[in-house]
Amino acid sequence: MNERYSRQQLFAPIGVEGQKKIRGKHVVLVGAGALGTGNAEALVRAGIGKLTIIDRDYVEWSNLQRQQLYSEADAKERLPKAIAAKRRLEQINSEVEIEAIVGDAGPEELETIALKQRPDLWIDATDNFDTRLVINDVAYKYNIPWIYGACVGSYGLSCAFIPNRTPCLYCLLETVPQGGLTCDTAGIISPAVQMVVSYQMAEVLKILVEDWSALRGKLVSFDLWTNEYAAIRIDGVKKDSCPTCGRYPSYPFLSYEQRTKTAVLCGRDSVQIRPPALRQYDLNELAELFRRQGLQAEANPYLVSVSLGDKRLVVFRDGRALVHGTKDVQEAKAIYYRYLG
Repeated sequence: MNERYSRQQLFAPIGVEGQKKIRGKHVVLVGAGALGTGNAEALVRAGIGKLTIIDRDYVEWSNLQRQQLYSEADAKERLPKAIAAKRRLEQINSEVEIEAIVGDAGPEELETIALKQRPDLWIDATDNFDTRLVINDVAYKYNIPWIYGACVGSYGLSCAFIPNRTPCLYCLLETVPQGGLTCDTAGIISPAVQMVVSYQMAEVLKILVEDWSALRGKLVSFDLWTNEYAAIRIDGVKKDSCPTCGRYPSYPFLSYEQRTKTAVLCGRDSVQIRPPALRQYDLNELAELFRRQGLQAEANPYLVSVSLGDKRLVVFRDGRALVHGTKDVQEAKAIYYRYLG
């Protein structure tokens, strides 16, 4: 028995054979925030074979209250979350192959991963339904299970979606409470994060050891502050007309329009700009170009940050950018093209 995983292997539903299965699996984690870091650490400690982390953002001070893999040094350096997570996770378990992707989890990116790497499972650790519906389409198109998770305040939700076994998220849209609250408007407490991670990881382990009969088959919701809990069976909500898992699927969230989408980040005064054609910048040269214009620019190996009065422009190596200080997409685009052409 491998001493490292001995306590996990002593758990009868996993055992030695289950541990071997876990070791042979590849999980893709979409998002490296609060839910992402919790799931990532649990997966690495459990001995997953390969973990791919994709995230478009970088570490900020407000993340440190609940995003458990990050340090003050990461926030000071504005390290991309995927990179900071990879560094910490490799210190936890050097046996696990960890791939860090600094980028957007759009249709093109996720379809590329699905086609080239054929992962065993997707885990949703995002903060918006647009990305979740992209994950949903990719999962059902390529027959890959995925685990939904969301939390805000003291409230959380989780559900496992299994192609050819369960309805998909699109079928549940009338059932899933979406609301308008986000961590940036309503706050969040870390116990809510850990509870969602626990629900997600329990289903993850069942899938990785292929114990399909143990899956919950329910959408779970809870509020830790008001002591409420609910579990809703999802098998009866499947719709034949569903564009993702119905009789004639069209996978609408993988369309070209979704690939080129400019987005206001959930609950934040920030806009992400995806140029029509991604490019590769030399970030040191770009930072120097900004400085020659009299701008205050800071660079690390992954991004350049430029102060523009009450706005801030953050440019990644591939040309993708975040404009902080506005929710106006047209204003953000004007800033982007003024400085990047």
